[in-house]
Amino acid sequence: MSEKGFQINISKRLGETIVASGIINSAQLSEALEIQKQTGVKLGQILIEKKYMTEKQLLEFLSKQFSLEFVEISKMELPADAIKAIPESVARRYRLIGIHKDAGYIKVAMEDPLNIVVLDDLKMMTGLDIKPVFAAEKDIFEAIDRYYGAKNSQEALNEILKKTNMEENAADLAVVDEKSSDKEDDIISLEGKGEAAPIVKMVNLIISSAIKSHASDIHIEPSYKETRVRFRIDGVLHAQPAPPKKFHNAIISRIKIMANLDISERRIPQDGRTKLKIDDKEIDLRISILPCGPGEKVCMRILDSSGLKLKLDDLGFEPENLAIFSKCIKAPHGINLITGPTGSGKSTTLYSALSTLNGPDVNISTIEDPIEYNLEGINQVGVNSEVGLTFAAGLRSFLRQDPDIIMVGEIRDFETMSIAINAAMTGHLVFSTLHTNDAPGAITRIGMMGIEPFLTSSTLLMVVAQRLVRSVCKNCKESYEIKPELLTGMGVSRQLLEKNMKDGKLFLYRGRGCEKCAKTGYKGRVGIHEILEVNDSIRRLIIEKADASKIKEDAKKNGMITLRESAVRKMLGGLTTIEEVIRVTGSDVD
Repeated sequence: MSEKGFQINISKRLGETIVASGIINSAQLSEALEIQKQTGVKLGQILIEKKYMTEKQLLEFLSKQFSLEFVEISKMELPADAIKAIPESVARRYRLIGIHKDAGYIKVAMEDPLNIVVLDDLKMMTGLDIKPVFAAEKDIFEAIDRYYGAKNSQEALNEILKKTNMEENAADLAVVDEKSSDKEDDIISLEGKGEAAPIVKMVNLIISSAIKSHASDIHIEPSYKETRVRFRIDGVLHAQPAPPKKFHNAIISRIKIMANLDISERRIPQDGRTKLKIDDKEIDLRISILPCGPGEKVCMRILDSSGLKLKLDDLGFEPENLAIFSKCIKAPHGINLITGPTGSGKSTTLYSALSTLNGPDVNISTIEDPIEYNLEGINQVGVNSEVGLTFAAGLRSFLRQDPDIIMVGEIRDFETMSIAINAAMTGHLVFSTLHTNDAPGAITRIGMMGIEPFLTSSTLLMVVAQRLVRSVCKNCKESYEIKPELLTGMGVSRQLLEKNMKDGKLFLYRGRGCEKCAKTGYKGRVGIHEILEVNDSIRRLIIEKADASKIKEDAKKNGMITLRESAVRKMLGGLTTIEEVIRVTGSDVD
């Protein structure tokens, strides 16, 4: 589903019918109804977000209840006349797409085919009778991206194929220091010499388009019928116009050549990297190749050092959190941990801390897997497990290099954690990451590694849990009034609500959707943080082997801002939306 969630209004009575069908139980329905009462979010969206049922299950159930057909668009080929009958702007606005057109009527796939107003609008617009059917919103949007963008994609491809002697800077992108190799002949033999230049330009156009869209990742995925291209923008995947399937293998080969990988090997995963230049700016690409059933899948991580925020003030810390963070990173010794899932901005936070501390009088060493950005004046080492250079081995070597500050990309095991603790106890300041859901959970995780509580309590300075929420697009930002009672169940205190009211009214913000934000209403992301400072009270709980919930309760009493509270503050400040708060911090509810 998109960020706006499931749109059909599911009543309590219909919810009880779903219980009677056996898809969910009465306890799950009661919990969902309580959340709906507190937040105002639609019941269907809550049931899906809580994973009590899938969107497909819900749509199939509703289709039976209302005697309407349910279709899976991803498995269909849609006719051009049905697509042309409905303008793209209307399709995106109402979340629908034409799937069949005949004399006097058009069959339309919709997430909400019960919306009579939309059906009437479509009838007036097309002059045809409308036969609505149920379809998943995700499938609808992917079909819109694929079919409405197909013409432009094909035109661009035809242009490339016609111009085999294109000018060198046509794609505005070049591989930096690309080494010549006999492997270049392989792609020519695969596609023919006349095809080689267009394939290079095709790959360059995909990459340059992703960079200019500020995407963090590019996914090129095969199916049995087509190639799919998707960009991850602000943490969410968006389908893009894709080249025909017949060029898939040639595209993969070209990408392998760029990363100096073996183009003849298609049975095992391969990883590599390359450096590109676009608009006089160098970009690093981390490339992962994965063999799948229909062919090889590529994921390219885009690392743009020019977009790296190294000022602590730019990371989204609340003033209280920034004060704690600044104090702990400037301590003479100890361990500072950053936690969160992949893509939550942990590396950016670590790099920002190191950049703040970096100076001619400080010796800083890092071991990373891999090195994401090069920082001037800092000794960075990349993990190479094939030759025995692991996190633990690198960390052990650092201690013989007279470091002041050490950064370990990730602590995964007892050996690395014990060396980090030993370093902290001998006067070094250590930074690293863990994979836990919240800050107190990191203490439990360290205990599970086998570290004695007294060692943890004497060396750990703070744990920062973080996530990224999408920012409301400034170009199409609008306010709307919301009842304060709807937010009290989201961990929002009455005092905080009153502080943000204007003339007794509470306003939140959202994006209408415009060209600058690709109709999503969001542009960019901002961090939310939960910082657990290890004070005397927390140290006692660590020694007592208290569980994470007790540590969290104590920390909150002492003023710790939770991830949910941090997100709520961003929401009330107009930086993000209530939907983003629920999406990103749904699990952070007591």
